[in-house]
Amino acid sequence: MENQVLNKGVDFKSSCCYMQKFKLYETHSKYYIIGRDKSRSQWKVLKIDRLKPSELSITEDPTIFSEIECIDLRSRIREGNKSTGGLKSVTTCYGIIGFVKFLEPYYMLLITKRKKIGTMCGHTIYAIAKTKMIPVPHATVQSRVAYSNDENRYKKLLCSVDLTKDFFFSYSYHIMHSLQKNLSDNNTTGQLLYETMFVWNEFLTRGIRNTLQNTSWTVALVHGFFEQVKLSISEREFYLTVIARRSRHFAGTRYLKRGVNNKGRVANDVETEQIVYADAHDGCPMQISSVVQIRGSIPLFWSQETSPLNIRPDILLSKKDYDFEATRLHFENLAKRYGNPIIILNLIKTREKKPRESILRTEFVNAVRSINKNLRGENRLKFLNWDLHLHSRSSKATNVLTQLGKVAAYALKFTGIFYCPVTPGMEGLLGYCNSAKWVGEGTEINNHLLTDDVNGDCGVKSRMLQSGVLRTNCIDCLDRTNVAQFAYGLAALGCQLQALGFTESTYIDLDNHLAKEMMEVYESMGDTIALQYGGSAAHKKIFSERRGQWRPATQSQELIRALQRYCNNTYFDGNKQKAINLFLGHFQPQQDKPALWDLDSDQRYIAGKHGSYSADDSVRPNIRRSLSDGNIVSESDTTMRNMEVTLCKHSSAKITNRRLPESTADIVTCGSDVCHCRHLYNGMVNDRACEIVQVCCDEHGDSCDYSNAFDVDCVSSSANSCEEEVLERFTSISSENIVSLGKTETSTSAAESGFTIKGRMENIEELNKNADFAESFGKWVEGDMFFL
Repeated sequence: MENQVLNKGVDFKSSCCYMQKFKLYETHSKYYIIGRDKSRSQWKVLKIDRLKPSELSITEDPTIFSEIECIDLRSRIREGNKSTGGLKSVTTCYGIIGFVKFLEPYYMLLITKRKKIGTMCGHTIYAIAKTKMIPVPHATVQSRVAYSNDENRYKKLLCSVDLTKDFFFSYSYHIMHSLQKNLSDNNTTGQLLYETMFVWNEFLTRGIRNTLQNTSWTVALVHGFFEQVKLSISEREFYLTVIARRSRHFAGTRYLKRGVNNKGRVANDVETEQIVYADAHDGCPMQISSVVQIRGSIPLFWSQETSPLNIRPDILLSKKDYDFEATRLHFENLAKRYGNPIIILNLIKTREKKPRESILRTEFVNAVRSINKNLRGENRLKFLNWDLHLHSRSSKATNVLTQLGKVAAYALKFTGIFYCPVTPGMEGLLGYCNSAKWVGEGTEINNHLLTDDVNGDCGVKSRMLQSGVLRTNCIDCLDRTNVAQFAYGLAALGCQLQALGFTESTYIDLDNHLAKEMMEVYESMGDTIALQYGGSAAHKKIFSERRGQWRPATQSQELIRALQRYCNNTYFDGNKQKAINLFLGHFQPQQDKPALWDLDSDQRYIAGKHGSYSADDSVRPNIRRSLSDGNIVSESDTTMRNMEVTLCKHSSAKITNRRLPESTADIVTCGSDVCHCRHLYNGMVNDRACEIVQVCCDEHGDSCDYSNAFDVDCVSSSANSCEEEVLERFTSISSENIVSLGKTETSTSAAESGFTIKGRMENIEELNKNADFAESFGKWVEGDMFFL
């Protein structure tokens, strides 16, 4: 009877509509989901079998119904199932998140309430307000396993992933892609959209997508941050949208996901897109611009383990990847996604009493040097090293942001931004249809739509494309990284407004109201990203100082956040990591196999040892536990290299594990006709710190070989991270890992802060070539930053 009534309906016809509202009904043997488009003109029906206790059987009717036909259909289904209870309405929903199975039954995850959070060229963006998990099999066919303690525990664990926080989606816009990709790539539709790195329910929707061979019934969830505000300048309004997309690969919590995995995926990998657009006016087309930057953990094999008695967990640097293959894969993936050049802004410390961050910095430089050996021209990685913590201690917030603005301007000169005048009929083409069957003529986004043929009377520029990306990192890629990303976003906003014709200059002063409003947006993003990965809102000492906030209030706020992060990392992140692994399908439960809570939350589940739990390489390989207290431990002695640095390949002079004599010459000549070595000294922190950068310049351009460079920073106090510094200042926890801020470090040996590097440096002339920088900028960059 049911099959007969479903055969009636209008013939299938091509249409560019998409379903966005659904009604769930149940009979004793089946679930019926009836979906419709926004205009209520087209309806479709999905059937789910309820008599199979541990299998998922889904059937989609191929026809499209009208509203009257759907009403008639429901009446006949109700009449045909009258003897077993008829047809009952279960809930109204706005999309299927996916299906999941633990030990026996399947469960259906539905969005039962949504809220609008913004629009993108007429396409609505939604956040999830409420969800519901519904078991698929009828209660009469379920065994005791469905009601077991383990089954309930898995359900509770999955539900701990709060989908009402920081998950968003769109029915008609590719929110998982950047604007530039959406307007230039017409090949990514349907199933391929779910396979991108930013769709978090790829695993949950895999079953229904593979069965139906379409994505009409599901929504692609992106995890991260979305905020849209209306701003104005010179009485002209525009919209600013900031989107942060968190990668599902190697996803997890702060201390349980660090570094890189074998596939080149890094922890805390977040793409940030800043979109600016202005509506059409006075006969001129709508204009839109975007710029993308990314953050991600240092792409090396390293980790940290939490302990209730250790505020500063040990850093374990593994030397399993001697050829930096995983690091190379990571940067190859970036180049494939964003083009070249890849600019690395490394914000970690260079000077410490006990080498911690500086050791990772050394190995990161070695990795970039190794990768650059096989690259030429713009394909070479551009490495910028700038100790933000040191500069924030020795300079005011305004100076720090100003200097980071110079770095941003430098990066933007290389990558550019995306800008496009939106031609008539193009606005509706920014989106997609969920099912390939529902795509009609003229719905694809084609490159020719990104036209250069614009109305010259409006002063609209030709399109511009971004090629390359700025990659920023610190240790956690949270607090310091967010400050740098704000500085880059502000510099990019100036370029975007100039492209839109709102301003003549690309410079936006920090006192401008636009800078203040942008700071609020980036602070909000920083808090959101930090809560997801670190367990607390972001530390924002620089932002607070910039706003002139009362210092004791700031310190109290920082203390609360530091304690919150410490507690979450130590006591709650284990379960949080398990829930993420379960949600993403990294762990798939099986009966008579070890349960998830019986295994280490960050352990690789290898088929053959515990069964086929997961084949995903996003779970970290086992690394032996560090037993040292407060120091970096290496699995190979080669990581802690002989901290003995040759000044130049042409010179026999060496710097050993001794403090540099004050009489060291400013210019050191090695005697070679083609090599010049010099030390650049930059006084900072009241002349109690110095930086020595050795520069070797080869006259042969790309063949330039910097055999060694030595960087020493003498710090006035132990350079802990902002969070550690707050904890150490306000708590009296007894641990030999805590260094009193009252102690002053008067010297730092070369063994503690030196590093050996080899690669190509950009000279001053090249940095300033075809750029509008001040003449002193190149000198400042060469002195305060390290380029590879």
